[in-house]
Amino acid sequence: MLRLTREDVGYPPQLREDPDAPPMLYVRGALTTEDALAVAVVGSRDATSYGIGVAEEIAAELASRGVAVVSGLARGIDAAAHRGALRAGGRTIAVLGSGVDVIYPPGHERLAAEVIERGALVSQFPMGTPPRRFHFPVRNRLIAGLALGVVVVEAGVQSGALITARLAAELGREVMAVPGRVTSAVSRGVHGLLKDGAALVENAEDVVAALPARWRDCVKPVAGTGARPGIAGRAGDSATSDEDRLVLRAVGEATVTMDEVIDRTGLASGRAAAVLLELELAGWVRQLEGKRFELIDAREER
Repeated sequence: MLRLTREDVGYPPQLREDPDAPPMLYVRGALTTEDALAVAVVGSRDATSYGIGVAEEIAAELASRGVAVVSGLARGIDAAAHRGALRAGGRTIAVLGSGVDVIYPPGHERLAAEVIERGALVSQFPMGTPPRRFHFPVRNRLIAGLALGVVVVEAGVQSGALITARLAAELGREVMAVPGRVTSAVSRGVHGLLKDGAALVENAEDVVAALPARWRDCVKPVAGTGARPGIAGRAGDSATSDEDRLVLRAVGEATVTMDEVIDRTGLASGRAAAVLLELELAGWVRQLEGKRFELIDAREER
């Protein structure tokens, strides 16, 4: 664990510009000079599958182009943003409303460990500090301060993501929002941002275009046109085991529970869980809230 004061060389320079920046940061993992090129992707904890898919894809595209993805490790959109960056092999920074040794919410310990490997957990709260409701608005200012801009993907009218967007505007950062479904409660806050002048973004290219010119020039060009192979192609690959193919067929086109996978495959519960984990780590299957699973490409095509 690393402690950084505002006088230390490693203290993020864009954060130091904020007169109210925390005097000390606690870091697990590593912050690099390249992390100055960073965008925050935040949103509702009660995200829809649409929002989770959009957040993950935008984060993955940004990370693949050398942009660090900042978020808050919360359930829903935040977790999707971190996972997207990790899937692309890029850097991601998780800002906590607790000490960096207190992972919140419960169940995100593995995600936090992956973030440490590919980026950093950051907090202004000392080690051992538990999560408190009043810590999270403070945490949100740190998210905004570490990024050049904030992308909001799904947010209700009382969402903390709107606080992050407001703080970003106060700091002179870019505020961006992804339009949602007009019938969805988690779209109302986002659409309010758009009405107030936030940049409408639909993909990573739109996000890059909204950044200040000197930073746009630092973003890597889009990689070659070789797309990730679809689920169907990968499921039929000779390198994929019979059990992998069996589980992929069991997951199918809709979200399923672990029990449904066990019923459809006939595998023992422990083996079904192990295969699902292997497929998740390989980027073929995504675990959603409530321990439900879906095919990644099937979700993206919806």
